[in-house]
Amino acid sequence: MSQPVQPPNPPQQPYGGGQPADGNPYAAQQQPGAPTGNPYAGQQPGAPTGNPYAGQQPGAPTGNPFGVPYAPAPPQAPARNNVGLGIAAGFAAAVVGALVYGGVMRALADEDGSYTQVGWVALGVGALVGFALGKVGGRNPVLPVLGVPLALVGVFLGQLFGLALIISWWSEAGPDPVTATELLTSRLSDLVQVWKEEADFMTVAFLGIAGFEGFALAKKTAA
Repeated sequence: MSQPVQPPNPPQQPYGGGQPADGNPYAAQQQPGAPTGNPYAGQQPGAPTGNPYAGQQPGAPTGNPFGVPYAPAPPQAPARNNVGLGIAAGFAAAVVGALVYGGVMRALADEDGSYTQVGWVALGVGALVGFALGKVGGRNPVLPVLGVPLALVGVFLGQLFGLALIISWWSEAGPDPVTATELLTSRLSDLVQVWKEEADFMTVAFLGIAGFEGFALAKKTAA
C-alpha cells in the first residue's frame, strides 16, 4: 500500500520574505531613509564643508594659529650715561690692575734684582679699565677717550709698585734695607728716577698696548 506523498517544501522567500522589487534582490535590505549614495548625508546641517577655521569665534585673529593676539614688544631700556660713576670705576680698575701688575713683576724677578715685564699683564690692565668704564659709565663718548690715560696710569703705577717690591726684596740682604711703602711715599722721586733709568722700548710698548685696549674695550662694552 503506497504512502501519501508530502507536498514539496514551499520555496523560501529570498532575503526576509520580501519579493524582489523590480528585479533588485537587495531592495528590501535598505532601511527607509538610509543613505543611498552620499556617504556624508548623515552629517549635521551647517557642518563645515571646506573651511577648517569656520568654527572660530567672531573677531578672533585668523593668522595666529594659537588664537591669542601677539603681545607688543617690551620697550627698550634707556642707555646708561653716567660719566661720574664710569670714571670712578675706571680709576678703581686701574688701581687693581696696578697691584696685579706689580705682583707679577715681583714674582718674575731674579735674585739679582733683574725682572721681566709681560705684555699680557699690560693688556689685562687696559682691558679691566675699559670694561669698567663701559659697563658702569655707559655710552658717553668721553669714556672711551678717558680709557687711554686711565690704562696708562694703571700700567705706570704697576711698574712703580713692582720696582718698589723688587728693590725692597733685593735690599734686605744689604746694610740699608728699605721697605716698599717707604719707596712709594717718602722716596717716590727716587723710585721714579729708577723707573726712568730702567725704561726701554718694551716699557713704552706696554703702555701703548694698555692705552689702546682701554679705549677699545670701553667703546665695545658700553651699554
